[in-house]
Amino acid sequence: MRILITNDDGIHAPGLAVLERIARAISNDVIVVAPETDQSGVAHSLSLNDPLRLRELGDARYAIKGTPTDCVIMGLRSILADRRPDLVLSGINRGQNVAEDVTYSGTIAAAMEGTLLGVPSIALSQAYGPESGRKNIHWGCAEAHAAAVIRKVLDQRLPRETLVNINFPDCPADAVQGVAVTRQGKRDTELMRVEAREDGRGNPYYWVAFAKGKHVPAEGTDLYALAEKKISVTPLRLDLTDEASRKALAQGFA
Repeated sequence: MRILITNDDGIHAPGLAVLERIARAISNDVIVVAPETDQSGVAHSLSLNDPLRLRELGDARYAIKGTPTDCVIMGLRSILADRRPDLVLSGINRGQNVAEDVTYSGTIAAAMEGTLLGVPSIALSQAYGPESGRKNIHWGCAEAHAAAVIRKVLDQRLPRETLVNINFPDCPADAVQGVAVTRQGKRDTELMRVEAREDGRGNPYYWVAFAKGKHVPAEGTDLYALAEKKISVTPLRLDLTDEASRKALAQGFA
């Protein structure tokens, strides 16, 4: 099995190194094509007005001056054009990608692009927060469990237009309480705010931020699974059509 690895945190991200080790536990044919710099939050964007700069780092590792989507396209259409991979793995992201993160995440977008181009694709993220903090992420949690979860997902032979979003809980590997197959959750959007500041010359600038507040996630969601210290496995479809609304609109326009 040939595996293409990418991420959105950049070629030097610790989560990418973890994912390389996980991939090599599954296959000895692993190629890394990742962004030159951190591309978190770029979603499914393409570099249409700038050239893609490729830097070969040796040992089947490449850095691209572009987005995670650019990396997958370069991997499949250029670097591996004559030796197509069997699997695309994206991650391991520093921080969870659940609920509405799905629409912002470059990590998930890379898996979307792999799926669009006909390759089974999986996005992986390691949550952090109250248990660990940003500087003490439980990378060992993902490293201990990911290979088995990936193999189980591949055994299911999901439809061609479906990708899988896997999130590991904020806890040590031996504290994981199992695996939950989940649906995409939803946060309280009232917690999102814009924080106004001033620079040294008195000019205003702004940060998008989130206020702290208690939120009880719905049972069966990715948010709920992580709160229960379970690994969340969420299948996502590329087709975003709301079928019920489509039928209602069709009747209205008939």
